[in-house]
Amino acid sequence: MKIYCEKDYEAMSRRAAGILAAQIILKPDCVLGLATGSSPEGTYKELIRRYQAGELDFSKVTSVNLDEYKGLSGDNDQSYRYFMDNHLFNHVNIDKSRTFVPDGLGTDSKKVCADYNEIIRREGPVDLQLLGLGYNGHIGFNEPAAAFEKETHCVDLTESTIEANKRFFEKEEDVPRQAYTMGIGNIMRAKKILIIVSGAGKADIVAKAFTGPVTSEVPASILQFHSDVTLVGDEAALGKLMELV
Repeated sequence: MKIYCEKDYEAMSRRAAGILAAQIILKPDCVLGLATGSSPEGTYKELIRRYQAGELDFSKVTSVNLDEYKGLSGDNDQSYRYFMDNHLFNHVNIDKSRTFVPDGLGTDSKKVCADYNEIIRREGPVDLQLLGLGYNGHIGFNEPAAAFEKETHCVDLTESTIEANKRFFEKEEDVPRQAYTMGIGNIMRAKKILIIVSGAGKADIVAKAFTGPVTSEVPASILQFHSDVTLVGDEAALGKLMELV
């Protein structure tokens, strides 16, 4: 694992954007696995800046997103499709027909998952998968569980995840209780993985995920078995890890 400990969120975002930009430049028709949430917002902002400066061309890029809330349409301002459109896709020259997100409105959960697995197989393999890290060690919406889920699945969100996400909604009861997410197997088949993390609140789980035992109770710990992982974080998030490595 390569580790970059940056001074703050802005520096972390620039570093992560540089890694993603290098992938696009080296392979213009690459497949990117993308994530949502507060962690990658600065990274996407920097990618947009580089595109506007004429440094990047997204026209041949394909993207597959990690997850989507069950029950939200793509035009709902809390859906992950809406997030991607407004934080990246609407601001660069990517072909939106080449951007894929699970179907949040699908009524047959098994079909939604099977369809998304087929998209990942058809478009993949993912060249570079971007991940954030949840306070309980989740990646995508792969929550702590008795076993690793391999493929795209519908998951019941834990109370800690609902608590962390409620700030994005008007009321806590508006937060969806289920989501579709790539499985650990989908994620681990990516050629390269980039995980970004910031804030002192993540320091304990970062250390646990990357120096502790590999266990499905800490889903991100599985990344210890991947051959090409880059961890980019700020000093607050990586402080405890850096004491151990």
